[in-house]
Amino acid sequence: MVFIPREEAFTCGHCGVHVEPLGAGTYRNHCPMCLWSRHVDEHGPGDRAALCKGMMEPESVDFRSKKGWMIIHHCTVCGKRQPNKCAPDDSLSHFSTAGSQH
Repeated sequence: MVFIPREEAFTCGHCGVHVEPLGAGTYRNHCPMCLWSRHVDEHGPGDRAALCKGMMEPESVDFRSKKGWMIIHHCTVCGKRQPNKCAPDDSLSHFSTAGSQH
């Protein structure tokens, strides 16, 4: 798998919030407010090789023993599902399960 580190600010395509990079060697790919993302990577983080560029809706959160809390995103264009690591400032309040808080 390819990994291309990118620390870039972006504007959320779902809610319009301006999102700053996390810094400190951590990379953000989703909005911390609404948790939506954009399908830009295909083969690995940072490759920007996805062709559809669809919006990715946050479906659920899941705990993985090696990665911690992950947001499961679903592309609204092509249907791809992708887990993404939660960031410390993510607002997980719209997930109602008791285990979704970190």
